[in-house]
Amino acid sequence: MRIIELNRESRREIQKILKERSPLYQKGYEETISEIIDNVREKGDAALFSYAEKFDRCTLNKDNIRVSGKELEEAFSSVGEDFISILKAAADNIREFHERQKRQSFFSTKDDGIFLGQRIRPLKSVGVYVPGGKAAYPSSFLMDVIPAQVAGVERIVAVTPCQSDGSVNKNVLVAAKLLGIEEIYKTGGAQAIAALAFGTESVPRVDKIVGPGNIYVALAKRAVYGHVSIDSVAGPSEILVLADETAEPRFVAADLLSQAEHDEMASAILVTSSRDLADRVIKEIEAFLPQLSRRGIIEKSLDDYGFILVAEDMDEAIEAVNDIASEHLEIMTCDPVATMAKVKNAGAIFLGPYSSEPLGDYFAGPNHVLPTGGTARFFSPLSVDDFIKKSSVISYSKEALEKVQKDIRQFAEAEGLTAHANSIAVRF
Repeated sequence: MRIIELNRESRREIQKILKERSPLYQKGYEETISEIIDNVREKGDAALFSYAEKFDRCTLNKDNIRVSGKELEEAFSSVGEDFISILKAAADNIREFHERQKRQSFFSTKDDGIFLGQRIRPLKSVGVYVPGGKAAYPSSFLMDVIPAQVAGVERIVAVTPCQSDGSVNKNVLVAAKLLGIEEIYKTGGAQAIAALAFGTESVPRVDKIVGPGNIYVALAKRAVYGHVSIDSVAGPSEILVLADETAEPRFVAADLLSQAEHDEMASAILVTSSRDLADRVIKEIEAFLPQLSRRGIIEKSLDDYGFILVAEDMDEAIEAVNDIASEHLEIMTCDPVATMAKVKNAGAIFLGPYSSEPLGDYFAGPNHVLPTGGTARFFSPLSVDDFIKKSSVISYSKEALEKVQKDIRQFAEAEGLTAHANSIAVRF
């Protein structure tokens, strides 16, 4: 992990390095993904079964592609009550938080017969992609499904790759059963995204696809966007800790490492006004590393995408924070609330020494599906809003239209749209 003096040039170079991690910058995948999507679109189940054999070494057919009720029950009975209780508590927190995001339709009327409004309805169907390999996270399943349920989505379906014996990650199945999700298909990768987008004999199509995945999944989601909606094209995970001289270096080091262990392309950055803190954090990281099970992954992540940026003062540090627009931002300063007031861009913000990032990953309630790769400048965390659609409602009486009909006709004629103008004029 490198300590770098923060200046305009170093900030620009680090932003460039971070953006290159995004799936949008990766080359050489498009042809393969396009071939998979076209194959599933044309051949349906036959393509899914073939890809399961090729990539997962799993034999699928129309009778076993869907997870059975028996499999759900067996998974639920195979895990300890303690884990189930933890999942329930986390789900309760997530649901309580997202209930507060619900919007209502609204309508307004005026005396002359004008009736305007916005009608809000849930999406009819949503597909949730669930990774099934080393990154099988039931926590993400909760975060993807619960906001959709709160929004009122009628049909929620999950897809996840199976193991060679046809089994699916049991912790994911436990989360599914806990949430009442029974429609789960054993298919993964770009082929699963194609199945959700276009439908096959066994997997009916959906209106929106959400959920994390590898680069094939991310770019497949981008490829089918427009045929269906998607949540985002998510990149590798990232954390930025903004700290002053009052921060506890051991806490800072531990939190940086918590994200670096996700994968080799994860990014962990400390921005601080204290060179002393920077040096002490490096020592704490070196002390922690031998104790951690994913040391190899962490070291690769920190070597390639780990930075400690030392700013002249906190104003310069905050400017860098806003430019980087990190997925996770921890603020460890003497007054974190006052510091937060100056922050413009971040996916999720964690305040103070006892609000470490894993709290948000698992338990607090706000969604952990967050914008990555600097997209927190214009994207938001996954929410109930992602699972609704809005319709405008307009109703004018003859009297109300007559008052504005000349203005509308003149506006239309100014744009050269005489049929628009005639549509108004014909009524008078």
